[in-house]
This record gives sequence, C-alpha cells and structure tokens, in this order.
Amino acid sequence: MPKYMIQASYTPEGLAGAISQGFQARIEEVSSLIEAAGGTIEALYFAYGEYDLVAIIDGSEEAAIALSLAVNAGGAVKLSTTPLISVEQMDAARAQMPDYRAPGG
Repeated sequence: MPKYMIQASYTPEGLAGAISQGFQARIEEVSSLIEAAGGTIEALYFAYGEYDLVAIIDGSEEAAIALSLAVNAGGAVKLSTTPLISVEQMDAARAQMPDYRAPGG
C-alpha cells in the first residue's frame, strides 16, 4: 500500500484550539480522521519548526487526497502531503529511464 508523509502546520487559531483542547485529544482526532479517510498510521509525532505535526500513513492516493482536502478546507491547519517511494520503486523507475540529452548537449 502506498505511504505518505503528512506535514501539518497550525495557524495561530488552530494552535490556540489545540492548546485549549489538549494534544492527546488532537492525536485522537487526527488518528480518527486518517482512519475515516481510509488510511492507517505508521508514525505520528508533534514537532516544532516549520511543521507542528508529522505523520507517516499508509493508504490509497484517494485517501491521501481526501485527508488533504478535509484538513486544508478547515482553515486551522495547513497540510502538506508527500508520496514516499520505496527503493524497489526507485530501481523499477531506473530500469525504465529513457535516454535524455540535456539542452546544448
């Protein structure tokens, strides 16, 4: 099943809500949301810096898109989703690489 890295950043209002609600409650909500979209969680962590939450999830492309649509439409969190690629997929793609000539080459 495909894997995705989810990175989320709270807006100031979203962070205030998370602080008020408590972070364990947010983990439970996020877990339920991922499962409702058809995904499963491999890892889920809070962070600081550019992103406030990072997750690795398993699920279909549609599940990842549905999750992104739901969260980003809410406005309290900005979600970024990155498909993760296995070494086997990279080697399969490498085997299919067409010849490429750079401009001017």
